Amino acid sequence: MPTNPLFHPVSDAVRAPNLHDQIQLALAIADSYVLKSLLENCIPALAQGHSIRTISTQVGVPTGYQQTADGIVHFEVVYCKLAPPGEVERLFKSNSRTQESRELARLTQHESEMQMLGKNLSLSLTVSLLVEAGFRPEQIEEILHLPFDAWHKSWWYTIDEMGNFTLPFLRQIRTLRYPDGTFTLQYKDLFEQDKPNCFISLTEKVLVLIKPDTQGFGETLKQINYQREALGVTQALLICSVLSDLEAQGFINQGISVYPAIELVLPTQSDCIHCGRKECGMNGVLDSPVALCYGFLPESEFV
Repeated sequence: MPTNPLFHPVSDAVRAPNLHDQIQLALAIADSYVLKSLLENCIPALAQGHSIRTISTQVGVPTGYQQTADGIVHFEVVYCKLAPPGEVERLFKSNSRTQESRELARLTQHESEMQMLGKNLSLSLTVSLLVEAGFRPEQIEEILHLPFDAWHKSWWYTIDEMGNFTLPFLRQIRTLRYPDGTFTLQYKDLFEQDKPNCFISLTEKVLVLIKPDTQGFGETLKQINYQREALGVTQALLICSVLSDLEAQGFINQGISVYPAIELVLPTQSDCIHCGRKECGMNGVLDSPVALCYGFLPESEFV
């Protein structure tokens, strides 16, 4: 950890007085690249980039007594995904039918309670939910026209401790159709050990605090804890320019992830006419719609 740039002095440019405003602006713009970097590259990481489905922010969130939090990042994390057809079956396919049966029994030894995916849904909304889940048109057609009390079975993956989709489970879905043309979708899961905790994803949120260089450890921790309690947020992310190893360990042990400001790549106000990056398709365009750019470099500085 001490070798991370977070624990070494940074250049005067990074210490610029407007760094706080720059970071808040990046949060307000809700640039997905910046936000995913915050969640994925902080120490310890709060999410894997490939598992983040949606992401949004609130900036300057009131916490009471005329105080505000720098920001809150809301993100949806994918925990379950539909496996490609036949992929899981091939994992336990064997020349011995007995061995296959044992493997199947092992993977489906526990059953979850019945879950409600949607109630009294229109046909279009029902189809939209199934498409969003990853079902192919022929699978959707089968699910919509299942006989009474019949189930559509499909293999899914949930994530392991490393954040990889490797743990297979069997999901059963059924459709209840009503005379008014609406549908109710229900499902239950058969799994080996850990019950899947959602259908596809869960929404989470993390408090973001931008630490001034002059603010001490105790004062920062007090501020974060107050804001976590006031906003009902458990996860917290501290963005800072420089931090000692002991301070970093202290924040991490208190359930706070840390992120080095030096690694935060912010978009800058761009001018395509005077940009030195000739390989860019917008270079030299007089009426370029690009206002902020990660790669803008004035011709006078281009090497």
